[in-house]
Amino acid sequence: MAASGVELRVTLRKSPIGYTAAARGTVRALGLKRVGHTVSVADNPATRGMLRAVRFLVTVEERAANGAAKNSA
Repeated sequence: MAASGVELRVTLRKSPIGYTAAARGTVRALGLKRVGHTVSVADNPATRGMLRAVRFLVTVEERAANGAAKNSA
């Protein structure tokens, strides 16, 4: 887990259509509604687990409190 004050910017890059219902539900639970949509989520173990489950559909970027960006997997 990253330091406090860090959030993750998550962007949906592929459509979840054709994937399992669990993958589609995870994408919706992250707040992603359409391809290209970006949301900021808290950096915690639960969110990291959700992102790992749909890593083939999304891109993730770490955002520090000062706004600096760092790519993450």
